[in-house]
Amino acid sequence: MGKYVDEAKKLLEYVGGDSNISSVTHCVTRMRFVLNDPIKAQIDKIEALPSVKGSFTQAGQFQVIIGNDVDQFYNDFMSFSNAHQASKDEVKQDAKKNQSWLQKFASVLAEIFAPLIPAIIVGGLLLGFRNIIGEIQFASLGGKTVVETSQFWAGTNDFLWLICEAIFHYLPVHITWSITRKMGTTQVLGIVLGICLVSPSLLANAYSIAGGGEIPIWDFGSFQIERIGYQAQVIPAMLAGFTLVYLERFWKKHIHQAVSMIFVPLLSLLPAVILAHVILGPIGWKIGSWISNGVYAGLTSGLNWLFGAVFGFFYAPLVITGLHHMTNAIDLQLANDFGGTILWPMIALSNIAQGSAVLAVIYLHSGDKDEQQISVPAMISAYLGVTEPAMFGINIKYGYPFIAGMIGSGFAGLFSVFTKTMAHNIGVGGLPGILSIKAESYITFIIAMLIAIVVPFILTVVFNKKKMFQNKIEFKTPSFK
Repeated sequence: MGKYVDEAKKLLEYVGGDSNISSVTHCVTRMRFVLNDPIKAQIDKIEALPSVKGSFTQAGQFQVIIGNDVDQFYNDFMSFSNAHQASKDEVKQDAKKNQSWLQKFASVLAEIFAPLIPAIIVGGLLLGFRNIIGEIQFASLGGKTVVETSQFWAGTNDFLWLICEAIFHYLPVHITWSITRKMGTTQVLGIVLGICLVSPSLLANAYSIAGGGEIPIWDFGSFQIERIGYQAQVIPAMLAGFTLVYLERFWKKHIHQAVSMIFVPLLSLLPAVILAHVILGPIGWKIGSWISNGVYAGLTSGLNWLFGAVFGFFYAPLVITGLHHMTNAIDLQLANDFGGTILWPMIALSNIAQGSAVLAVIYLHSGDKDEQQISVPAMISAYLGVTEPAMFGINIKYGYPFIAGMIGSGFAGLFSVFTKTMAHNIGVGGLPGILSIKAESYITFIIAMLIAIVVPFILTVVFNKKKMFQNKIEFKTPSFK
């Protein structure tokens, strides 16, 4: 008999039994259920089990936090349960039936951009390093930059641009590949399509044209096509990528298998490239510009402080819904259009604020060694940019730390936007986020980080003493229907 059989039997009962489980799997720390009727889950009883550290619903999945022993718990659970075992990918697909259209859209965006994040983070860090050695004038160097005083660092600066260019200028290639990967179509066609959007043979790009440059063309005699590249553009790549996917799916259904290897790729890729340059690229570039200009206008307007406060306050609840993934596309567009993003620093600050609220809980419950097994790793995780363990394991459980973190994030966001604190691009969330901040914004970001640390900590202690928001706040994923 396994160590967790008794608790696992109770968990099965409290989630509604086998008949209420559509599929189940586990990840590193959590049991992941897709429930036929989520209302049947008895959350209070589930969270009262000794091995359960918390629970939450996200992206259509009911997730129960077990900790490092989740694999043993899962095995004991499945030893008597007849629930359908599934892989994480299968559970994700199954969970979509519990999602609204907006949550499904956010989930698609998340799955497209998630594989790109490691490269984007590397690019942001390298841009930050190049900024330090190539842009900052040091008094100790006679008012010159490091690059100006050292051939080694000048060469390093040039060499590192090779990587940055591959990540950011060739972003459409990464996006079209990721779309075909996520949608299950031919990935190499996605790569080729992306290259056709950024190829050096495209003699101009959307930025040079916007600045009034001459527009080169392909001349077909009776008609012409503008020969423009879409380097670093997000929305043109997404429109082209999805067009390729649906063309390939269409032709696979209507072309005989005997000749599909020849005609499906041809009739999918060629029209996708033509549409990308004739229709989708120009439209996508306009849409992307409208979005980034609109967000940038809000971030730099006379009411920018209000925008920062509202975004900072509500970002953590946005994470609960999974809709926060949509900010990735906006950040990338802002960085490409304006040479940096004012939006992303607020995300890093929100992570820090939630981690600081957990730090206060650790202080308040200093003698609770069982809770520290959850709270200490959760705090470290939040400070390094991953807030789910902090929010779902501690802050939402008690209520008041979550509110304190939101308020601290709101104040930090207000200050960050008011001072126009800017990052090169998406970076490592939390404290390491400073590595992606532009050099001229270091001081303001450090002050904003201090706000995100001090305010949530103090408010958490005060709320605890005044018994405010204790176990009264319950955040549920909205249906958006």
